[in-house]
Amino acid sequence: MTDPGGTANRIDTTLAALRDTGRSALVPFVTVGYPDVPTSVALARAVLESGADMLELGIPFSDPLADGATIQKTSAHALRQGVNVSASLDALSELRLNGVDAPLIFMGYLNPFLSYGMERFAEDAAAAQLDGIIVPDLPAEESAPFADLLDENGIYLIPLLAPTSSDTRIERACSRARGFVYCVSLTGVTGARAELGAGAEALVRRVRRFTDLPLIVGFGVSSPEHVRSIGRFADGAVVASALMDAVGRAPKTSAPEAAGALVRTLGRSRDRGGMEN
Repeated sequence: MTDPGGTANRIDTTLAALRDTGRSALVPFVTVGYPDVPTSVALARAVLESGADMLELGIPFSDPLADGATIQKTSAHALRQGVNVSASLDALSELRLNGVDAPLIFMGYLNPFLSYGMERFAEDAAAAQLDGIIVPDLPAEESAPFADLLDENGIYLIPLLAPTSSDTRIERACSRARGFVYCVSLTGVTGARAELGAGAEALVRRVRRFTDLPLIVGFGVSSPEHVRSIGRFADGAVVASALMDAVGRAPKTSAPEAAGALVRTLGRSRDRGGMEN
């Protein structure tokens, strides 16, 4: 799909190039405003410069129902500093103005977009060069009005599916999906875990019956072994809580270096030579 100006969406071109070279996508997550807005922008640049392929920018929300303790903590911290949709769009614009050309994806909950105004958001996000958006609490059955506005502005609404999703729900979500489908590795909330969710591969196989889009796995991904394992059956991995934990442990001045080091470590596990289709 192309945007209204005729340019291909960066998500499509990036994932196609990775598939051609036999590598899975590494997709870190950074909460906008944690530990502050300038540092979160520096974090975004650091992880992309360290080998990440795409980036999720988390928009803070007071009730992040899909998120565990780490992302809740970072979101609450950012909210106390007044970070909202407008500030997140400003951070996105700053990244683009500073030469970031990787796919950038917002991860946020529906209420802030409703408060901002959905049509206004779609237009402003397109002007800031957003590529996609994930809204965990927007059911596929209710997504059409927002998806239509985003489509008009060249932005992909990316569905999120869980092991508990029925085949009917999967088929409905995939019928309108753009860019990729986000597959949740477990039944539960985000958070770094020692073991990858046992249902991840089974979910990917179920979703694959309904779409040819790339499938990217998130929730609980925290180690090179997880990234390597996911690369055998999916098209990429999202690393969120483990990265934000690393940022939280580091002094603010060295947080970008800590984030970049983790991404470099994880990125060495992305050869998909053994992937099963």
